[in-house]
Amino acid sequence: MTKETKQRTARLFALHEFVRAYFTKADWFRVAYLTDNVDLIEDHPRLLRSLDFRDDDYDGNSLQVLSKLIADGTINLAEIERYVEGRKAGMKQMVPVASAFVSTVQSNPPDQVITFAPDVFRIPDKPVEPNRLSVMMPFDGKFSATYTAIRNVCTTLGIDCKRADDIWDNSILIQDVFDLIFTSRAVITDFTDRNPNVFYETGVAHTLGKLVIPITQSVGDIPFDLRHHRALTYLPNAEGLLKLEKDLEKKLAKVFS
Repeated sequence: MTKETKQRTARLFALHEFVRAYFTKADWFRVAYLTDNVDLIEDHPRLLRSLDFRDDDYDGNSLQVLSKLIADGTINLAEIERYVEGRKAGMKQMVPVASAFVSTVQSNPPDQVITFAPDVFRIPDKPVEPNRLSVMMPFDGKFSATYTAIRNVCTTLGIDCKRADDIWDNSILIQDVFDLIFTSRAVITDFTDRNPNVFYETGVAHTLGKLVIPITQSVGDIPFDLRHHRALTYLPNAEGLLKLEKDLEKKLAKVFS
């Protein structure tokens, strides 16, 4: 191996250290356009997929593609190095974002924490309320008795119970829903009738690490992937709602103890 080849290899490995740690999909395409190699990125069978899912083979895929990008000569290598230096400079100028641990499933931050910045929601400048329970159910009159039963239990236990239609802090309803889930210690989700909004809100609650308590009038309405959760079942009559109150009181007394 010639001295020039060794130097080139060392520069490749130095680039790869940054690329595998910090490159996003957008970075790959910017570099592709800079080096006129868009087809290489688009046609690679695994690069972007392994990046999205952080699969084990991303390390090898990224090194392989990076090697092909600079195979044309030192021009591409120098172009990518300039791009990476610009990225590094930009990262140094970034102001650290204050973070808050909002999960209520785990009492302490785990070894690995994902920082995310949603496009649809705005992260509220509000703390998690240790005594707040939020309820996600269809805005339908036939669920009024169910919500009343839940509120009865919360009144008995001294829990602050809220549903999205109880608040009006934002002009967009989904932001109120997000704020409510974000600030809650636990979330009750009623899967009855397989309402798509409830499914969506359950996903938000799980992503935020919230303790989710599913209830339903029919176990068949709960998605198969969530069947491992022990849902509280009830009938929408006086006897069934009384049973729901008793079951919820036992559950919530433990959660909010």
